[in-house]
Amino acid sequence: MTEIYLAGGCFWGMEKYIASIQGVQSTQVGYANGRTVNPTYEEVCHNNTGHAETVRVVYDPAIVPLDFLLQIYYEAIDPVSVNRQGGDTGTQYRTGIYYVSEEDRPVIQQSIAQLQKRYEKPIAIEVKPLENFSAAENYHQDYLDKNPGGYCHIGKDKFKKAAEAVINPVKYPTPDSENLRRNLTQTQYEVTQNSATEPPFQNEFWESFQSGIYVDVTTGEPLFASTDKFESGCGWPSFSKPIDPNVVRERTDATHGMLRSEVRSRVGNAHLGHVFDDGPKESGGLRYCINSASLRFVPKENMEQEGYGYLLKFVK
Repeated sequence: MTEIYLAGGCFWGMEKYIASIQGVQSTQVGYANGRTVNPTYEEVCHNNTGHAETVRVVYDPAIVPLDFLLQIYYEAIDPVSVNRQGGDTGTQYRTGIYYVSEEDRPVIQQSIAQLQKRYEKPIAIEVKPLENFSAAENYHQDYLDKNPGGYCHIGKDKFKKAAEAVINPVKYPTPDSENLRRNLTQTQYEVTQNSATEPPFQNEFWESFQSGIYVDVTTGEPLFASTDKFESGCGWPSFSKPIDPNVVRERTDATHGMLRSEVRSRVGNAHLGHVFDDGPKESGGLRYCINSASLRFVPKENMEQEGYGYLLKFVK
């Protein structure tokens, strides 16, 4: 086990969120990197102590490596907001990553550098060695478990995504544009990079139901499992859900005189298709309608060899 200290606004919600992650063994809320020792909550709120509301995270790096843990942490915060998260304002609500092992520093710095590429504003997450940490009062520990209806600045949907996070995006870097042009077919390139749509009933996977997983053709990041594939009659591959809800991004698409939810891959930002609410009710009611050209299929018998063995439990 190892530990890291994460600040991300009100520690009630951040503790619940972090505790949901597979591989996190324990959490404790407290006050970190301020100017006083063992402050009270009232002192932190009103006496300008310099402390940040922080969660001590003890985790198993064999299950959730630090770079993966940080990626999940970023999903619960606004990383460019200064001294503010949700409706809470003040230095105690700043974001911060406080480390106790010097070996963690380059991992954190590289992670922040990658995160910065997604934003025009500078990342506001404070990265420092842990200078001091004092546990908060018992009242604050596991607050949302004891008070399920209590205040939380993190949406409930994010707790579910954190609990289901199994795919580390750091393992699947995005190739540069030259490599994409060289390695993708013209159809694959037009679909993934220019949001084109391939013809229905005339694409590689629309009627294929072999056991295995479907990965992003641009990065190799796992997206969907054959277990969740179904025949929808639309002429494109249809899935009821992704393997990990974090691997896809949705955004509003108002093209072609329609209002739809476009689906893009997390790491590669490749256009995949669209998601609709007319899927099987028993599987959640969603239909991810995906272009075959956005996908590469990895048969079940090849998953271990290609580095996807950790996902075999998702394939029947």
